[in-house]
Amino acid sequence: MADTDSFAHALAFVIDSEGGLTTDPDDPGNWTGGKVGFGLCRGTKFGISAAAYPGLDIASLTCDEAATIYRRDYWARIEGDTLPQALALIVFDATVNAGVEAATCWLQRSLGVGVDGALGPATLAAARAANLPDLCARYQAMRLAALPNAPRFLAGWRLRILRATLIAGGMLDAA
Repeated sequence: MADTDSFAHALAFVIDSEGGLTTDPDDPGNWTGGKVGFGLCRGTKFGISAAAYPGLDIASLTCDEAATIYRRDYWARIEGDTLPQALALIVFDATVNAGVEAATCWLQRSLGVGVDGALGPATLAAARAANLPDLCARYQAMRLAALPNAPRFLAGWRLRILRATLIAGGMLDAA
């Protein structure tokens, strides 16, 4: 079971990894249409992207507003408060990068349960019963294998997954 600081820890990791405003026109997430050159290039701030929130004024977004979005649209949907803290961190981070359904499917595949992209009682029970270090390692390996071949961004994505793995490992050691 995650402690009361799980969301704060996971959010801090995501905010640190994502940083402030970026309007790189080569990043599809910065475009309201979700593809380079489609819609308006409004950017990404604290990881909240124009592609995911095309009607949001990304440049004016505050960290508190980003936290509210993350808790509602990401953390709550992966039931982060019910997952062990280390697992909650890596699943939340994956959710921010790849979406709730993809992150949930990776968890289900890592657990060897039915894969439907919906985090339900069977997935949660299996996650709580799993060998946590092995589960976290399998999960992160799936994330690495699923990275798109985008040379400009690939090294940064790999580094982020490895950083999350090290932080999660520290949480496991402290438990």
